[in-house]
Amino acid sequence: MQKSLVTTLATLTAVAGTARADVLSLDSSSSDTSSGWFATVDKTLEEQPHWVCPVVTLFPQLVEEYRYDEIMQNKVGGTVLTNDGGGVRGLELIPSEHVEILIGQPGYMNLQTPKTTISGWTDESLLVKYRFLSANEENGNYVVSGFLGVSLPTGNTPFTQNATVTTPTLAVGKGWGSRWQGVAVMSTLSESFPSGNQNYLGEATVWNTAFQGHFSTYFWPEIETSLTHWKGGVFSGKDQLIVTYGINFGRISLGGRIRLTVGVGYQTANMSGFSTFGSGWIATTRLLF
Repeated sequence: MQKSLVTTLATLTAVAGTARADVLSLDSSSSDTSSGWFATVDKTLEEQPHWVCPVVTLFPQLVEEYRYDEIMQNKVGGTVLTNDGGGVRGLELIPSEHVEILIGQPGYMNLQTPKTTISGWTDESLLVKYRFLSANEENGNYVVSGFLGVSLPTGNTPFTQNATVTTPTLAVGKGWGSRWQGVAVMSTLSESFPSGNQNYLGEATVWNTAFQGHFSTYFWPEIETSLTHWKGGVFSGKDQLIVTYGINFGRISLGGRIRLTVGVGYQTANMSGFSTFGSGWIATTRLLF
């Protein structure tokens, strides 16, 4: 099992590395913007709505960027959990018109209680997106995608799940308005299937929805909901509803193709009578290229 996981990770990493090498070779050999890697990226982006990534909800669209998040959660008894880089975040590449590959950056966790502090790395995450349908703001303003994610048990105790977890996801989005102002709704529905440790992990069904506005070029306020239901595991039969109040500022040109988006969100997790934390903050930074 461990050997197969290492092989899988090495294979996907090699594919992504080859893809990034192709970026350099294709675009350095062509001064014409009608061909090469970035021409494919530009064509892909033009065929879909031009919303920005929500603070929490996985983006239904394809995107080429590097994303880094900081997460802080207040738990019961004065315990504070921080995650530097956490979640399904990292390097996102568009190797072909309908496909995106995400190579996750494991987060570094710090669990601080009144008596002790525990630190360590989380598991490695990989994700592939396939965009089934899309139209930009002038032609319908919608997107339908499917994701397949996998997390590998590479993290430190107690921050690893001690199992490979496969997560298929359906993602949809619909917008109203133009490229310069409007509103959009994005939603994802996922189910997680662990290869082991099921008595602890169980199977989680997660429904995320982001309600996003856009005005004054750079401002993207939002409200997001995240509803999780557990089947099996230590939280079997429980439901958790998290509400995130956030705003993004982007896309700010840094010269050439590089653009910057930053965002922040405040989370409250006691909306359903059960929660794994009380409240928290998320800060996100993305470099798009």
